[in-house]
Amino acid sequence: MTNPFLADSELPYLLPDFAAVRDEHYREAFELGMAEQLAEVAAITADTAEPSFENTIVPLERSGRVLDRVSTVFFTLASSDTTDHIQQLEEELAPKLAAHHDAIVLDPALFARVDAIHRASIDDSERLDDEQRYLVQRHHTEMVLAGAALDEAAKQRLRELNQRISTLTTRFEKNLLNDTNELAVHITDASELAGLAASELSAAHEAAAARGLDGWLVTLVLYTGHPWLASIESPETRARIMAASRARGIRGGEFDNRELVLELVRARAERARLLGFRDHASVVTADETAGSPAAVAELLGRLAPAAARNATVEREELAEVTGGPVTASDWAFAADRVRRERYDVDTAALRPWFEAERVLHDGVFFAAERLYGLRFHERADLRGWRDEVRVFEVRDDDGTVGLYVLDLYTRDSKRGGAWMNSLVSRNELLGHTHSIVTNNLNVPRPAAGEPTLLTLDEVETLFHEFGHALHGLFAHARYPSLAGTNVYRDFVEFPSQVNEMWAMWPEVLENYARHHETGEPLDPSIAQRLRDAEQYGQGFGTSEYLQAALLDQAWHTLDVEQAQAVTDAAAFEAEALASAGLADDAVPPRYATTYFAHVFSGGYDAGYYSYIWSEVLDADTVEWFRENGGLTRENGERFRRRLLQTAGTRDPLAAFRDFRGRHAALEPLLERRGLA
Repeated sequence: MTNPFLADSELPYLLPDFAAVRDEHYREAFELGMAEQLAEVAAITADTAEPSFENTIVPLERSGRVLDRVSTVFFTLASSDTTDHIQQLEEELAPKLAAHHDAIVLDPALFARVDAIHRASIDDSERLDDEQRYLVQRHHTEMVLAGAALDEAAKQRLRELNQRISTLTTRFEKNLLNDTNELAVHITDASELAGLAASELSAAHEAAAARGLDGWLVTLVLYTGHPWLASIESPETRARIMAASRARGIRGGEFDNRELVLELVRARAERARLLGFRDHASVVTADETAGSPAAVAELLGRLAPAAARNATVEREELAEVTGGPVTASDWAFAADRVRRERYDVDTAALRPWFEAERVLHDGVFFAAERLYGLRFHERADLRGWRDEVRVFEVRDDDGTVGLYVLDLYTRDSKRGGAWMNSLVSRNELLGHTHSIVTNNLNVPRPAAGEPTLLTLDEVETLFHEFGHALHGLFAHARYPSLAGTNVYRDFVEFPSQVNEMWAMWPEVLENYARHHETGEPLDPSIAQRLRDAEQYGQGFGTSEYLQAALLDQAWHTLDVEQAQAVTDAAAFEAEALASAGLADDAVPPRYATTYFAHVFSGGYDAGYYSYIWSEVLDADTVEWFRENGGLTRENGERFRRRLLQTAGTRDPLAAFRDFRGRHAALEPLLERRGLA
């Protein structure tokens, strides 16, 4: 059988032919793809003509097509539907792919050509348009920060470190997935799950049955808490779930991540010094909109004291209601009780109004149609990586935009959390005229024939991830490196956070929030109380987030000597949170070190601050929509044309100023989070 990665897919819109892929195809395609790209780069550097955009940057952008095709499919499955074979191959490939990347970005002949073009673009001796000039700048910056200007001895050590780092991050993710699966909480007495809705019990029973167990299985989510902690009446069961979640990566044995984290932090610190920086965070932020760890520290430091004060007030309120101190495992349950009493809102009881199919079509898709004129048609003839993965064709008034692929349910082969990927990014150079984007969530699967009822958090997550999807669908660039969501990491969350607003927008909420059995719409007074209650709990929510963001910064602002001196990951974490003034046993960090996938395996190392950094732009943009009439085509088109569509073709903050007419203001964020 011909290897499907050696040519473009023949399916519509270049959708990868997942059904044609076999395990044996991966290794062959990776080896051929790496060899092919190195040959393409060698041809560039062998050109005796004066370096130019057309003879250097353009062929560099064209290079690596086979490698790109196999990587897209392989890493999609590695996160969404992994197998033992994929996990083993991923760990084997990690250092090889790191070495391959280094062979290109550290190639002195290639860097000399890029550097010459960069200098020519600055003095305008090579006349380039704005997008081309920006692309040259991006290549030059990325190569410099990768170490292209170092001497050969430093490059060799850099290569060693990069390979080791890639191995460690891959192993962290593998350990976390396996430990998360092992720590799922098995329940055999139904009374221990009293308080859960029938649909939640059905999902837990289905999870147990999938593993051949009797009773019910509470599978863990990626973050420290669990959505069911707000409903389960048994304090003992809540404590078991919280203890299991917090035990990930610290139990000893093959899945323990503590020593792995220490080695990874040390390697990143050494790499930073080789590159001429004090610490890893300085390397990362040098190529983000933040610019420096100091700028990140200034924002987080401004928010932390107020967040801690608000969390303390909330804890005292909860203690009054419950008649005693509130633990981390009890907080969500107690807070839900306060929310019911104060705002007459029981979010757990609202699930019958949030049936997944209706939320998707009459909520997420409805808002996109009103804003952008999009229409969605499910393509039953197109298949994703599993039968349950759904494929939708997306059109607007100008024609087809691309495909939207949705993988909704949790399973043992899928990593935790929710995310968006691009399978194909629209760009003119490669003739990719449409985009294909994916959304992955981890919604528990109910028993066959029963409806999928979402929590309010899951509704908001679906809107959030679809915001990323819209960004990927609309992005339009000439060159692959600038296509899709290839923007600064501390900007990439901005479009997704903006899209969250529509979940609670009256016109949207009343369209999708209907009882799954009766069709009865959600009482408008309840909808208003939901909006009134949005700020409640921000002390906890902001504190748990800031703890994780500050913990990430604490690990990655260590210099080489400081990193070597840390020998106990748990002690370092405790000290870092205490020094930030956020240490609170009842409010644990959203992610603790040993299961902080974002920063130790997910590409957000020294960048978890990005969510609140982007939220400054998001909150200000929400204000703009409110001031200008909300859910209208005119507003949607402005946001699409000036921000979503520009992809990575220009400075994103310049694009924001073009949209907003000024720099972002911090006040809307402070007001939203109750920090003003």
